Amino acid sequence: MAESHECDFKHEVDALRVLVDELRAELAGARAEIAELKARLGENSSNSSRPPSSDGYGKPTCLQRDPGERKAGKQKGTPGSHLAQVPNPDAVVVHVPDQCGSCHRGLDGAEVESTETRQVFDIPPMRISVTEYQAQSRRCRCGALTTAAFPDDVNAPALYGTRLQALATYLIVFQHIPYDRARQLFSDVLGVELSTGTINTAVAQGALLLEDFVSEVREQLRGSDIVHVDETGARVAGKLHWVHVASTDQLTAYLVHEKRGGAAIDAMGVLPRQDDNGVLGWDFDGVAVHDGWKPYRNYDVTHALCNAHHLRELAAAGEVWDQGWANDLVGLLVDAKDKVETARQVGSAQLDAGVLHGLRCRYGYLIAQGRAVNQRRPGRKQSKTFNLLERLDAQRDDVLRFTVDFGVPFDNNQGERDIRMVKLQQKISGCWRTFEGAERYLLIRSYISTARKQGHNALDVLCRLIEGDPWMPARAGP
Repeated sequence: MAESHECDFKHEVDALRVLVDELRAELAGARAEIAELKARLGENSSNSSRPPSSDGYGKPTCLQRDPGERKAGKQKGTPGSHLAQVPNPDAVVVHVPDQCGSCHRGLDGAEVESTETRQVFDIPPMRISVTEYQAQSRRCRCGALTTAAFPDDVNAPALYGTRLQALATYLIVFQHIPYDRARQLFSDVLGVELSTGTINTAVAQGALLLEDFVSEVREQLRGSDIVHVDETGARVAGKLHWVHVASTDQLTAYLVHEKRGGAAIDAMGVLPRQDDNGVLGWDFDGVAVHDGWKPYRNYDVTHALCNAHHLRELAAAGEVWDQGWANDLVGLLVDAKDKVETARQVGSAQLDAGVLHGLRCRYGYLIAQGRAVNQRRPGRKQSKTFNLLERLDAQRDDVLRFTVDFGVPFDNNQGERDIRMVKLQQKISGCWRTFEGAERYLLIRSYISTARKQGHNALDVLCRLIEGDPWMPARAGP
């Protein structure tokens, strides 16, 4: 009988041990989930990929300046900037005193001893200018009647001119103004009752003329040493689409696509990828700079990762998770960037071998420290910090590529600046109502962006586009 009680007691103890183990596992999961939620609450635009607009009305976050950095504003000893008078004003208004301020006698014919000048810079009253073209018909002595020809672009009894259509396109695509507000601007400023349909027609006709331009830009991008690639979500016809960009400091190409991954990257036509038969449609021997998104890894090119992303993610690990290795790694990356910049300024094409070796050794040591405190969690989703460490470890050559190739930038800011205009468009004008409308916008945006990068005035190149003679980007010299 005693043996029976002892056996029951052992079974009960075993059951309690199993229950304790289950509760411990459940508690560990709950703690991890709470930590993840706390970390998410601690995220802002300075330590994650969240946009500044998501920070709300709280105190704005900003990067703190190091004590050695220059102060904000005008630097001591540098020339100032102010509105200066011009030597040849468009109009002169002379004010003459009519009587003496002392004895009140008239001053007609009195000698002018000095003149003080002040200039007002303003916009003159604006109105639309209408040019009438008259084609005369004249009869020759032989009896034949000959009529003069109108210019090619004067093809209707009444129509809007090139600069007006170019300005309408400029407001929509470059300044992101919605169609109806652009219509109101023309009415209020120029007194022209332009319909939104007319504005839409100008944008659509301009986009139709850019097929050769887009082909030329993509061909030049494929021949570039460095290409920045990025993508962002956008609402098109009520659904989520993706806008992709491939760019350099001289070229910009956009693409809107239903997909975010390989299908869209292939459609962009810059990074090489073989088809099912192993045929390579085009080649790309440069470096692709991106934020580490996995689909870019499917392309057989040299990769360089955006360290601005890494600084934000490491800042989160240091601030939210209180992991010192992350703060130290931020310091290492910034230090490496400074060393590269210093070497470049003195005319060096590479870092000293000892300096480079020291950076890589410090990098490896800090990664090892991070791995020691961020273990893999079997059977569960891994933390953001663990995934960050995986990328920084496995792809360390791509993280530090800027230290061995000075042509490679530290970050992907070029691509992010080019894609940011799409987010600005969505914020101001809302979603695109049609896929065709998004395509037109991005075609002309690519055209304007590339032209401005190469030093051309946006309105001037739009006039050429409206006239049917699109500007083409210059090819890089040998």
